[in-house]
Amino acid sequence: MSQNLGREYTKFVSQNILGMLGISIYILADTFYISKAAGSNGITVLNLCLPLYNLIYAIGSMIGVGSATRFTILKAQRDSGCDRFFSNAVFCCLIISIPFILIGAFSPDGILRIMGGDADIASLGVPYARIFLMFAPFFMINFIINAFVRNDGAPSLAMAATLAGSFFNIIFDYIFMFPMGMGMAGAALATALSPIISTCICGIHFFKKDNQIRFLWQPPSPKRLFQACQLGTSAFIGEFSSGVTTTTFNFLILGIAGNVGVAAYGVIANLALVATAMFNGVAQGSQPLISRYYGKGDTLAARRLLRYGIATALALSVVILFITRAQTDLLIAMFNSEGSKELHGLAFNGIRLYFPGFIFAGFNIVATGYLSASDCALQALATSFSRGVIAIILCAFTLSRILGMRGIWSSFMTAEMLTTIMIMIMLVYLNKRRK
Repeated sequence: MSQNLGREYTKFVSQNILGMLGISIYILADTFYISKAAGSNGITVLNLCLPLYNLIYAIGSMIGVGSATRFTILKAQRDSGCDRFFSNAVFCCLIISIPFILIGAFSPDGILRIMGGDADIASLGVPYARIFLMFAPFFMINFIINAFVRNDGAPSLAMAATLAGSFFNIIFDYIFMFPMGMGMAGAALATALSPIISTCICGIHFFKKDNQIRFLWQPPSPKRLFQACQLGTSAFIGEFSSGVTTTTFNFLILGIAGNVGVAAYGVIANLALVATAMFNGVAQGSQPLISRYYGKGDTLAARRLLRYGIATALALSVVILFITRAQTDLLIAMFNSEGSKELHGLAFNGIRLYFPGFIFAGFNIVATGYLSASDCALQALATSFSRGVIAIILCAFTLSRILGMRGIWSSFMTAEMLTTIMIMIMLVYLNKRRK
């Protein structure tokens, strides 16, 4: 049993980590190409748009992961109601994406100003914001289909689809921006088309004999959406927390170091996306297995999967910390095409103070994923809300007043450490209750 569980875990998690890395790498490619085409102002635009991307991605994550988790638990319990969650998720995301499309079509400059951009930054960022906002439904639906395909026993196809979309984006980022001369609009178009590629590849699963996902023509059900979101809210906050952190840091940094400070944080935020993607890969890769065993009543196997996930997260955090310490200058140089000494100095201190926080963040992401997958919706919501909203905002505002930029960089680790203490207390309590 233990060996089979370990093999299943390795298969699901390794493939999901690769898929999530694919997503984060194409964001890095965006940052790299934009830094070459538009300098530090381009990175500032990207960093101001990043919270909007996080919000779109978080909604797709909440509905996709939550619906797929309900699907898996009910399928393990042989409940025919599992068939209704896929189509409900798709229809609900189509409706929810309408405001993003309207903002992209009619007021992309307005949303950039709200996010803190001045007139020059807003003008530069309009083409980028307009295109990716109008493609919001494709981002959301791609996440739903990918989550269901992965949970329906096809993690390899889900990984291949994600990687294909990412490679498309990296290649066409360059083609659209430079040979075709489309600039920021080209970067946005490559990013917007990549989920369509991924969705088409995932669609192969629906033609296989072992496919158990059913699409039903039915009116959207608020009740089923709520049931899905109960288990997907932690995924929403986990993804959206990046946007909350970015928005909070952007406004604080603008008051301390201006646009160059925001550009320096843009380097850190994009590198942090890669680290976060790996931990999300562990959490989302183990989620179908935890939900399956929990649905069957095998809580011992579910807890063993949690231990596997925590061990994996700790190992990854050590690797991340080593790379960011050993190659700090190289990582900054990748995105500092203008050779700005001010940007380098800010980013150097930021990387050294920010990335140790992933020792705690990895544990928090994996443990929160376990709580969600094992139907502990309230506990998962509490931990996600703590690390993603309350703790990071309080720490950022408090420490920035005391230590300035050093306080902002240090607030991530402080917030994650406080959340780790809370999660450990919660897991001990749940373990005793379930025994």
